Amino acid sequence: MNLAKSTVGASNQVGGGVSVGHARSEIPLLRKVYNFREADAVRATGLYPYFRPISSAQDTEVIIEGKRVLMLGSNSYLGLTNHPKIKDAAVNAVRKYGTGCAGSRFLNGTLDIHLELEEALARLVEQEAALIYSTGFQANLGAISTLVGRHDCIIADKDDHASIVDGCKLSPGQFLRFPHNDLVGLEKCLAKLDPAAGKLIVVDGVFSMGGDITELPGLCEVARKHQAAVMVDDAHAIGVLGANGSGTANHFGLSDQVHIIMGTFSKSLASLGGFIASDNATIDYLKHCSRPLIFSASMSPPNTAAVLAAIKIMIDEPERIKRLWHNTELTRDGLRELGYNTGVSTTPIIPVYCGDMTTTLKMCRMLHEEGVFVNPVLPPAVPPNYALIRISLMATHSEEQIAFFLDKIGSVGKALNII
Repeated sequence: MNLAKSTVGASNQVGGGVSVGHARSEIPLLRKVYNFREADAVRATGLYPYFRPISSAQDTEVIIEGKRVLMLGSNSYLGLTNHPKIKDAAVNAVRKYGTGCAGSRFLNGTLDIHLELEEALARLVEQEAALIYSTGFQANLGAISTLVGRHDCIIADKDDHASIVDGCKLSPGQFLRFPHNDLVGLEKCLAKLDPAAGKLIVVDGVFSMGGDITELPGLCEVARKHQAAVMVDDAHAIGVLGANGSGTANHFGLSDQVHIIMGTFSKSLASLGGFIASDNATIDYLKHCSRPLIFSASMSPPNTAAVLAAIKIMIDEPERIKRLWHNTELTRDGLRELGYNTGVSTTPIIPVYCGDMTTTLKMCRMLHEEGVFVNPVLPPAVPPNYALIRISLMATHSEEQIAFFLDKIGSVGKALNII
């Protein structure tokens, strides 16, 4: 059962209830749509875990169906999504600029605050320049598909994010993948390639499911040996690793050896969008050649202003990152003491391995009923029988909230014979 594709159920009604399903189901293209039953099968068990509507701000606790629930499934690592200074910055940007830019960055959609944000991001990640995209997904698509040409090659970690994979697939170049964090496997991939070919190695800085950090020092050595460029997706590393939350390259002292850094705003930086940072020449090339940038509307004023405010708070309040790591260690140690397998995680992303899909869905539902929101991760996003609950910590979680969670996941795990 492939729940990674289970985003819609078959329906025979549109709008006010007009039935159109029978006629449309005869159209060959749409037969797969009307034959799709996987999500309905899970809904029938009462274990369907997706699209739970939240009626409050994304904070350490949220409101779902009128009930207050502890949030342990958010990527707001620094707990900034409800910060009053960031909300004020967004409101003030709407008052000054309106709600949107009505065009792409290439034409009429560049605002002065876009440029201000790009300068701030370049400083943060220790690169010459940066370019913002409307989403993080677009940033990966835009950079990879633009930079890798027909006679070039991409080599990506098998655990890389879907946006990286899709960017690689959109590129006309050769696409190879190496086993997760396996530098020997990376060397084998590179050895297959024409030494004169252009080569781009792309990895996540922090892997979004396992919570482990890429082996960047060794990877950069391999890249130098094979004259390959290195790109690091820091979606889950900004605000988590490095000085002032500047990311993976800074964490390892390798900012001068990573050629392209990608980041998102929807996690630690409390907004929506993404960016690419690199040298001036690379950013100028993307400005004039990246289709996802040129043919998409630019990032909205309130989102842009929110990121600027979030960066300032992140730098001015380093205790947030310190608290995030305290909460991470407290939770990971507690889970391991209970007997859970948390894999190789070393970051605020903590996988709790449950095994089969049904057990994982039951754990998610039972925790929800106990007042805890978590995210299930099912095949094919993970290998068969390696389904997991993905826990993500925030700097603003209290020790009391963490204790509450550990108590609940302990009792649920025992009831399901996981621990």
